[in-house]
Amino acid sequence: MAIPQHFIDDLLARVNIIDVIDARIKLKKTGKNYSALCPFHKEKSPSFSVNPDKQFYYCFGCGAGGNALGFVMDYEHCSFPEAVEELAKGLGLEVPREHDRGRDIEREKRVKQQYDVLEQASAFYQAQLRQHSEKQKAVDYLKGRGLSGAIAKRFGLGFAPPGWDNLLSAISAERSDAEELLLKSGLLIENEDRGRKYDRFRDRIMFPIRDVRGRTIAFGGRVLTDEKPKYLNSPETETFHKGRELYGLWEARQSKGSLARLMVVEGYMDVVSLAQHGLDWSVATLGTACTESHLERIFKVVPEVIFCFDGDSAGRKAAKRALDNAMPVMRDGLMARFLFLPEGEDPDTLIRAEGLEAFTERVNEALPFSEYFFKALSEGLDLVSMDAKAQFCTQALPLLQSMQPSVLQQMMLDRISDMTGLTMEQINSVVALQSKLAVQVSQPQRAKLRAEVQAGEYTGMPMQDDYPSDGYAPSDYPAQYAETDYAFTGLAGGSSDMPFSAGASNRRAERPAKQSGSRIDLIASAISIVLHRPELARLTFKAEELEGVQGPNLDLLRDLLEYFQEDEERSFGTLMFDWEQDATKAPGLLVLNEISHLDPLLESVDAEKLLSDAMSRIMERKLKAELEQLKTWSRERPLTDAEKQRLQTLLLSANKK
Repeated sequence: MAIPQHFIDDLLARVNIIDVIDARIKLKKTGKNYSALCPFHKEKSPSFSVNPDKQFYYCFGCGAGGNALGFVMDYEHCSFPEAVEELAKGLGLEVPREHDRGRDIEREKRVKQQYDVLEQASAFYQAQLRQHSEKQKAVDYLKGRGLSGAIAKRFGLGFAPPGWDNLLSAISAERSDAEELLLKSGLLIENEDRGRKYDRFRDRIMFPIRDVRGRTIAFGGRVLTDEKPKYLNSPETETFHKGRELYGLWEARQSKGSLARLMVVEGYMDVVSLAQHGLDWSVATLGTACTESHLERIFKVVPEVIFCFDGDSAGRKAAKRALDNAMPVMRDGLMARFLFLPEGEDPDTLIRAEGLEAFTERVNEALPFSEYFFKALSEGLDLVSMDAKAQFCTQALPLLQSMQPSVLQQMMLDRISDMTGLTMEQINSVVALQSKLAVQVSQPQRAKLRAEVQAGEYTGMPMQDDYPSDGYAPSDYPAQYAETDYAFTGLAGGSSDMPFSAGASNRRAERPAKQSGSRIDLIASAISIVLHRPELARLTFKAEELEGVQGPNLDLLRDLLEYFQEDEERSFGTLMFDWEQDATKAPGLLVLNEISHLDPLLESVDAEKLLSDAMSRIMERKLKAELEQLKTWSRERPLTDAEKQRLQTLLLSANKK
């Protein structure tokens, strides 16, 4: 069974030949290329050269040369399919097999035709910028943005004139299959109701989007009027995947000199304008955030990336998304920086205002990756308080856990230890638990739940200020409640099979007491106690007695009690295993994790009394709600004898208290 050619092309586009060869022989950077002693013949001085731009190796001594696949085949003495498997494994990809070779050949032919028609479209748009009767408004716009004819030519800028079928008519005059290919390439739109097809891009400045080989794969169009949207991209096609492609990458690689870094900006015009002013190492994403695939492609070319954002709230949000996506990609030897421009400015306006030298100085002073990480995650938090430290760790540790093992990761963990006072053993225990709880819960779900819990928006766990009017202040509780910390240290005792580190008690003296007047979530406290001491679940109210009780996370508490009350042999370890296998229960594990972090249990408290008091007060909520309901009914209609008797019992009970 053959391997589809499109998969091989994609594999070579994603793999970095430098990484492939350097993993097998030691490469040394020599100018723009890398060199080494040739592994295919004996030599004393290096004649083996690897070109990262062309993704090609060549030995001037023995003549060996080729791409990453060819190197693996020659070095590992393996077949072509085995080399494909080897490279795909390194990227975590599964190699598809094509049963119908004829169908694969047909697809390759079709894709090649799409590339051809896209190049024809690019030539058409460029010609219109020079020749069309309405070209002047496009030329004036480009000149108004400070762009020269030379830079327009370098980036292949063009003009899609007004009208419904300019491109279709021009390409149809050259080839009979124009309509079909233009549709598949995303350059035509079909209105099925009216049975007509028309040009996607009309009355716009056109920006061809090129792949790493310089082939036109799609277009972006900037409107010349007030029409919306201002920018319009080609849809995804067989040749274009916007989550992987970067505008301006091919042009940057063609620039003179050694390419050492790339700056990610927001739009096409930023890239072109920066190049006009001499900064020819910027790229732009295509209507998406900067993804892991984008970063892998960038780091395949250069060791450093600078993210450039506006200084407003939208820019900060975009920067945080870029940070999240960069975490799994970062490793030793790679650098990322975050540049925030003055509010109201963008790269285009700023470099025109202050010039290349001043703008480059801004770039050089951009925040390093680790510095921005700690700045972004601690923003708005008073890290003097234990609550803030817990919230900071809740955000920071999962991100650091997603990083590849590296010196950088360890140094960032060390800094968290310094900031929070947690030992590395405690941090590792928390990370291990988070890994366990990640089973069956996707990363987006984790991020959403964690953000909601921290922001008080998650309906199962409101923050302290959000409790209903029948909440209870610490003065209503035994003294142990007022002493309870909300640290991110996990357990300080309790069940021996709970996967948290002990040791919270030996830090007790360092922790400030909780401020008086803050409210405590009874249900979260009860859940935390049962998590730490599962055997206590059998000494409190039965799970079914909680029917009718209202409150955040009440269903979770009832499920937890029911689980431990059904079998005295059950423990936290069995809970983890059983709930992981249950799709309806698995998301609850994440909430349990958050509660245990925000409401830990210390060795110094009487857990049994604490649980008894908490559960009693939870049940009081049920009785109070029932009492209020009966009072409401008595005002609306005559009560039944049973309801009257129940009302009298509840009133007597309330008066005794």
